[in-house]
Amino acid sequence: MEAQDFNDVGDVVLIHYQDQPTLYARIEAIEPDVKKDWYQVTFLFLTLPAQTVTWILREGYINGEMFTMGGQPVRLEKVPWSRPSVEGSREEPVKDGEKSQGSAKVIPLKRKQ
Repeated sequence: MEAQDFNDVGDVVLIHYQDQPTLYARIEAIEPDVKKDWYQVTFLFLTLPAQTVTWILREGYINGEMFTMGGQPVRLEKVPWSRPSVEGSREEPVKDGEKSQGSAKVIPLKRKQ
């Protein structure tokens, strides 16, 4: 496994439960557990409402190895992403006190009555 494949704080993972993709979560923290070679991993489940949970996992489990919870198979899969490119942007940086002359338009949200 390459170093870039390791899951870390801030990464979004897809949690597979019973061999089915079930939910997305962001890794909020990875702290050593009192048990050697185990970690307390705090996730923000990206559900409605969002939920924070902490699981105690080995490094291999954090990085995609299958494990079980309550006898059910669970696996974390890193969600690949890349930062948007700013190369094509032709806007000049806005100096302090100046307004942007870009093509962006603010659209107010209006409530229906």
